[in-house]
Amino acid sequence: MRKGLSVLMVYTFFFLGCTTSAVEKGSSPATANVYFTNPITDGADPWVIKKDGYYYYCGSGMGGIYISKSRKLTEPGERVVVWRPPAESWNSHNIWAPELHFFNGKWYIYYAAAKKAGGPFLYQQSGVLESASEDPFGAYLDKGRVYTGDNIQDTSSVKWAIDLTPLSLNGQLYALWSGWENNAETDRTKQHLYIARMSNPWTISSNRVRISSPTEPWETGGELDLNEGPQVLKHQGKVFIIYSTRESWLKEYRLGQLALSDTTLSPMEPASWVKSGPVFQGNDQVFGVGHCSFTKSPDGTEDWIAYHTKKSTAPGWNRDIRLQEFTWHADGSTDFGEPIPAGVPIKVPSGEEK
Repeated sequence: MRKGLSVLMVYTFFFLGCTTSAVEKGSSPATANVYFTNPITDGADPWVIKKDGYYYYCGSGMGGIYISKSRKLTEPGERVVVWRPPAESWNSHNIWAPELHFFNGKWYIYYAAAKKAGGPFLYQQSGVLESASEDPFGAYLDKGRVYTGDNIQDTSSVKWAIDLTPLSLNGQLYALWSGWENNAETDRTKQHLYIARMSNPWTISSNRVRISSPTEPWETGGELDLNEGPQVLKHQGKVFIIYSTRESWLKEYRLGQLALSDTTLSPMEPASWVKSGPVFQGNDQVFGVGHCSFTKSPDGTEDWIAYHTKKSTAPGWNRDIRLQEFTWHADGSTDFGEPIPAGVPIKVPSGEEK
């Protein structure tokens, strides 16, 4: 019997035993129903942010960028489109991996888009939207492209860029993203991770610096070497960048980690970052683990990762979204454990059961 099947039987037995016991003791259905199973929904590149007791999911689809709102991390709310791309512009097509952030009383959505629909994906660039108010479902102003090149004096020299996310550190705002060294005529081009300073949430104010390339054995060996989907994770004075590597359309997609060795050092210096991995990867029942975001349980006592996986081992981008609690090693580094197979009962985030 495969190890994964054995784990499934143990989890199922435990789940049935616990729920039966709760019901037998006269617990109400509300308190007995304290488990969920993955996946929680279809989709990819999950972004979730917690604010004022609500979870806001952000994604692309339905003709634009949508947001949902829910008290429960495991049950995203109704998807509401908050922005639709203009016609005949640099950002009219291929809306990828939007993220929702809150700065100084306003919401900002970072996303990638292109001037032409479909592949080859040669024209992806990064942009930002700004809310008109503190209402994340209100109107958004298109603040345009952010600069992702090597000559800040010539903003037309923007380079291919996706998956932009902000990093706030020591009073300075930075942008992190995945990009090409040079614009190319094929989308089978190696991707790297870059960082640049920002003067405000929509303006990059420095040339980019490359801080990671796919060079380790666990980052290479497939059809295309890439680093993408950087996400910031902070814990007890430490700063981590958790990113995706290997091919997004293959089952080998996985997560790697950059750790800032000392938060007093400049994140603009490549030597300040220490790489390790893979820190989270698939198994014989979970395929293509990648592109994540992080949040806390409703009561703030637990750390949770949202990530996507492939629905099968066949090459392609047919994916779903999953959740899992993670912990920390004694040295303060991440401990994501093993991805739990679909259908296996998982205890809901602490505080959600109420």
